[in-house]
Amino acid sequence: MMNNQLSDDDRILSSILSLLLWGILCTTAFVGFAPTALALEYNKEILIGADFSGRDLSDSSFTKANLRQSDFSHANLRGVSFFAANLESANLESADLTNTTLDSARLIRANLTNAVLEGAFAANAKFDGAIIEGADFTDVLLRQDEQKKLCKLAKGTNPITLRDTRDTLFCP
Repeated sequence: MMNNQLSDDDRILSSILSLLLWGILCTTAFVGFAPTALALEYNKEILIGADFSGRDLSDSSFTKANLRQSDFSHANLRGVSFFAANLESANLESADLTNTTLDSARLIRANLTNAVLEGAFAANAKFDGAIIEGADFTDVLLRQDEQKKLCKLAKGTNPITLRDTRDTLFCP
């Protein structure tokens, strides 16, 4: 009778351990397939000099945020909203700004070296003094006066898309 009792206890313990192991495996599998980044909201935040370099911030929102002198170099900024954001002197070198909203943003003296801005909406954005060597402006909606200013500065080829900056801005 004692052997049966131990055997039943062993089976119960074995079942509990088995369920615990399955729980750990399922949790690990679920976390392993979770998206690499969740969209974040930094709307109206004061983030002067913040370091976002190399981060995946896709689909996040920085609407009306003060991002002066912030570092977004090598960051994934696909689909991000920088509507009316202050990006003065921000470092956006080699950032992926594909399909971003830059409408009414201030990119004065911003470093856009080798950035990809393909499909970005930049109507009313200000680029005075921006560094745009190697930037890809393919299908970017710009005001004509800003496009002319950028053409005076445009040079280089984007190392990712292999497109000439002047060509993507339709410079004469």
